[in-house]
Amino acid sequence: MQHLDDADLDLVAALQLAPRAPLNAVAEVLGSSATTVGRRIQRLQDQRLLRFISTAHWSLLITGNPYVVWIKCEPGATTEVAAAVQQIPEAQSILITSGDADIYCTIYPLPGTDLRGLLTRTLPATPGIASIQSHLVLSMSRHAVSWHLNRLTPEQEAALREHADADPGSPPETLDPLSEAEFAVLRLLVEDGRLTAAQAARELDVSRSTAYRLIQSVLEKGAARPRVEIEPAVLGYPITALLTLDVQPQHVPEVLKSLGAHPSGRFTVMTAGPAAITHHGVFRDEAHLARFTTEDIGALPGINGLNMSTALAVLRRQWIPRENDIHLGQKVHDTLGPN
Repeated sequence: MQHLDDADLDLVAALQLAPRAPLNAVAEVLGSSATTVGRRIQRLQDQRLLRFISTAHWSLLITGNPYVVWIKCEPGATTEVAAAVQQIPEAQSILITSGDADIYCTIYPLPGTDLRGLLTRTLPATPGIASIQSHLVLSMSRHAVSWHLNRLTPEQEAALREHADADPGSPPETLDPLSEAEFAVLRLLVEDGRLTAAQAARELDVSRSTAYRLIQSVLEKGAARPRVEIEPAVLGYPITALLTLDVQPQHVPEVLKSLGAHPSGRFTVMTAGPAAITHHGVFRDEAHLARFTTEDIGALPGINGLNMSTALAVLRRQWIPRENDIHLGQKVHDTLGPN
């Protein structure tokens, strides 16, 4: 496990709140210098621990709601099955898990995806798979882009939010159409969340002022939400837990809202499956997870029961492969097709 000191963790916490904030503004909030901040960011990037990316608005990325998929493997076949699942472009996240299933993944229907064929023919025909359960996501209450470290003071957070483009957890419900030039900028922002006007101007062969206007337009429309991508284990949260909750129907909205606001959450959704809610959270240690289960979930109304798995290995998040669970590789494919 890579070691990050307190200054690194404070820096990541600041960048999670304002990924595109100028280095001098981040440095001022943290009581450091822009040179030191820039050097620390570069070191984390060189070590492949941190990347600046953007999450594109769902309407530009997928053609329908995602699915949560649980895969049970034949004995001894988990590694081979996981390797096969990693070849599927629609698999946005892939984890090897403990519990009733061996592999957990989220499937996002990209343009051109034969979703029915993928879930009923392609995946089940994979050698080594014993059974599959796929649950349609009906609504999302929490996205990974909303998860962040709680290390800074309220004053520091307020100062940083002044440099944030928008609330990362509240994308617009609808999106105005993008021009061809805006869509080109969006593709660049997805790969580099701190894309500058100078960089965009070179890539698109336009003036710097035009590139700046295009970037601001894409950000203001909510087409892209810049974010810091870093594995939670690097930040002191080595346990990823996947909980499915059986909730009485009348209490689903309240439970979904409560779990969506919980600081552990990276993915909280209502699904069409045997359990109404799936909560994907990260935790500091076993005691932290135990308290969350018994105290936080225990205090919620209408819970009939829950099932819990933990990640034994993290293979992919946000379409970005993980090596040894933490090192960030290249995106496995271009998730944005033509406009």
